[in-house]
Amino acid sequence: MSKEALFKDIFQANSKKIYHLCYGYTGDDDTANDLMQETFMKVWQNLDKFRNQALISTWIYRIAVNTCLSYLRVEKRQPKDELTDNIIENKGEEVSEKNEQVASLYKCISLLEENERIIITMVLDEVPYAEIATISGISEGNLRVKIHRIKQKLTELYNRNERF
Repeated sequence: MSKEALFKDIFQANSKKIYHLCYGYTGDDDTANDLMQETFMKVWQNLDKFRNQALISTWIYRIAVNTCLSYLRVEKRQPKDELTDNIIENKGEEVSEKNEQVASLYKCISLLEENERIIITMVLDEVPYAEIATISGISEGNLRVKIHRIKQKLTELYNRNERF
């Protein structure tokens, strides 16, 4: 199989999950798409270095997480856009109730700590727990406890957010 064909298969199998991961970090569609593209540029550039010591999806997740964290470090040094709330409100008027609930969920996810965002985004993308444990560097037992706590925290944030 050519590198191009292999890459196409890899992209098709992983791009939605990586987009969701990036969206979980940024809460912004355009930025999430940019970070997803940057992640896959790195995958393409380093594909010949992948040694099958882990699942390729685990390797891609690590690249995506590092790409997002690098973006956030740079972003923290720049002044924040105060229009974000207005943009969210205006977009909210354009979408259905279900999309509003999803947007609200992602807004709550964005309030979590970085490692919690990574884990819950992978849970939402139905990544197997063993793979999440490998990516996050914690045991599967600790992961299950952590996921339970994240879900509780997210429920509290969501309920608080829905009241306003």
